[in-house]
Amino acid sequence: MRTLCSSTLIGEFFIIGFAGLVAMKDPDLSTTTVWLVSGIAMVLCVLLCGMVTRPGGVALGWALQLALVASGVFVPTMYFMGAVFAALWWASVHYGRKVDEAKARFAAQAASTPSPTTPDAA
Repeated sequence: MRTLCSSTLIGEFFIIGFAGLVAMKDPDLSTTTVWLVSGIAMVLCVLLCGMVTRPGGVALGWALQLALVASGVFVPTMYFMGAVFAALWWASVHYGRKVDEAKARFAAQAASTPSPTTPDAA
């Protein structure tokens, strides 16, 4: 799960950066505010890459997805991009857990079956 979720979060890192560039063109928003909010969100993406497998990591990821969709108020394209990344986040969590379960099942199966021994050459 960690690899899939981290890949999604790194993609979001770049999307948030590009959205910050677009938001800078809005005369109602100050450059400082745009980069403070974008910078915090970008740092959160990177930090979440390491927290995905810890308790609450996936929930924080969902909070980030909601914030990404909500950023559409300032950059309308982010409604669409936020929805795309929320779907990618769901897929990463869902299929990542399935992959982790399969790995655990194969590891348990490999541990329970005796390894074939090769006859010693005399």
